[in-house]
Amino acid sequence: MAESPALFESRTQPPQGLQDQGFRVVCGVLMAGFTFTGTVFTLMGAWPVLVFASVETALAIGLLALYRLHARRSVEWVMLTQGRLLVRRQEGGRRLEAEFDPFWARLGWEGEERLVLRHRQRAVEIGRFLAPDDKKALERALAEALRLYRNPVFDNPQLR
Repeated sequence: MAESPALFESRTQPPQGLQDQGFRVVCGVLMAGFTFTGTVFTLMGAWPVLVFASVETALAIGLLALYRLHARRSVEWVMLTQGRLLVRRQEGGRRLEAEFDPFWARLGWEGEERLVLRHRQRAVEIGRFLAPDDKKALERALAEALRLYRNPVFDNPQLR
């Protein structure tokens, strides 16, 4: 059976931060700063600073690279089709897939920052990678799509 067309679809990812060229520039600046600092302190006789500065620089570059890898592998889809509301999220190596009945799924907030889809005892946060204003826009768009799905307008000329 063919997949029904999407009535609503949202795809979000965390901010990517730097592109490859920007990442290389930041690494170059960190390495230049480390080289300058290490050389100055080594010439002053404080060579242990060289060890700590190199560890600090390697750690900063490693953490930036780790974040970029995590952000590239993370994505969230929210899709409304005829008969189902699907949430798929891959965050790093973790995967989540939740399916809801669009007639009974309810959209709401937990606190001020968590946008949640609920159905019975199940609750799934959506829009995890979005800023608060973008989450509100996602809420409005999804609420409107659910409203249109739940209250279809039939255009039947025989009923006029």
